[in-house]
Amino acid sequence: MKLNLVPARTGAEWVRIGLKTFWRQPLAFISLFFLFMASISIASQLPLIGSVLAPILLPFMTLGLMVATSVAHTADRQKPAAPAMFIAAAEAVKTRWRPMIVLGLISAAYFVIAVGLSALIDGGHLATAYLLDTTVPEEVMKSSDFQIARLFVMVLNLPLSLAMWHAPALVHWHQVEPVKALFFSLVALFRNFGAYAMFCLSWFGVFLAAGIGIGLLATVLVGVGAMGMGGGASAIGSALMLGAALVLAAMSLSSTWFTFRDSFRADE
Repeated sequence: MKLNLVPARTGAEWVRIGLKTFWRQPLAFISLFFLFMASISIASQLPLIGSVLAPILLPFMTLGLMVATSVAHTADRQKPAAPAMFIAAAEAVKTRWRPMIVLGLISAAYFVIAVGLSALIDGGHLATAYLLDTTVPEEVMKSSDFQIARLFVMVLNLPLSLAMWHAPALVHWHQVEPVKALFFSLVALFRNFGAYAMFCLSWFGVFLAAGIGIGLLATVLVGVGAMGMGGGASAIGSALMLGAALVLAAMSLSSTWFTFRDSFRADE
């Protein structure tokens, strides 16, 4: 496995081809994304262990969606059947479940340590809320220490997110060991920083444009509800915003496989 260096403009191309691939089979992508998200959400609700199970399952979602994208893209202009995407994702998860569990355990351990360190800032309120599912008083949540602790955890989790970007794909397609996969993922992002920066900026533009359009529509619906012209208009507007955010998340993940495909190549 070797690292490819790509020009910065490739980042925008990843977004373009990701959107194109998504719209070839949007319902399949959305359904697969919601299936993984539902599984993670249900697991996260389990008492005590839920907060740890969620990060363990994230590598499975990343791999499943990347495999589905590869199937959709390599269908040679023929509209891929949704079952083929689901079967490929399930087979990948089933075949590589052991290293995925290792990646998930590393992710969970890192998360627990990051949250635990936040206790040095807010006295443990955030840590107990995340790890023990305790209720935090409203006045505590509004305190500066609690807000700084949340920001601290977000900053600490950024390197983990970058390391997990390509790690599941490296494990699956190049049989790289989990720890090495995390390292190589970080290296790829830093060596191709320009392309990944353009990738993020391009998606920010897509999200911004979509957000403005959906926000305007939701505002109209809320306004209609406020004038008494439709009792459910407000609820529809809120549901539209939430649904659109989830669809945009699924859409953005459909382009992740292309970042991996162009950043690494098999040894010749």
